[in-house]
Amino acid sequence: MKIDITKCDELEMDFRLTEATVAFANAMRRIALSEIPTFAIEDVTFYENTSAFFDEYLANRLALVPLTTDPKYTEKDEISFMLEGQGPGTIYSESLKSTDKKIDVANEKIPLLKLTEGQTIRLEAKAKLGAAKKHAKHQACLITYKYSDDKKDTFDFHMESFGQLTPKQIMKKTLELLELKCDELEAGLKES
Repeated sequence: MKIDITKCDELEMDFRLTEATVAFANAMRRIALSEIPTFAIEDVTFYENTSAFFDEYLANRLALVPLTTDPKYTEKDEISFMLEGQGPGTIYSESLKSTDKKIDVANEKIPLLKLTEGQTIRLEAKAKLGAAKKHAKHQACLITYKYSDDKKDTFDFHMESFGQLTPKQIMKKTLELLELKCDELEAGLKES
């Protein structure tokens, strides 16, 4: 099996997987889509909200904002974000201020809500690591593959990161998780 990277930048990667089966290519795709741990907002405490948005609606929007993720963190880690704003104007994701400089919003220009004159928002949000198989807000990327025009055992992949991790970090973690699953399967077969 061989992987040749044909394009790679901070958000996109194209690569060719050769001498592999459809099952292996699909396993890579499924792990990248659903099992890569990323930070996302889990809990929101509202101190003041005089906007037209219900607390629950705004909490859901905050949870969907992609947050940068450092692979060194564990599921026990929790990162706090503060958000304060007054109208009139639009509050963007850049207004979410992290207590940890390694974990921040991945895209600063996501509109969160509009405030009119006299409206105020003040809240604290807690972000935790999770995987997309439990909630889609943790999904790190979109990834697709197709048969190469050359051979049946060759697949052309395209990956787009949402900004939490680089495509290389996502692929590295995907392969680590795939290897771990194979080791677990092998250990299970030896026990039976």
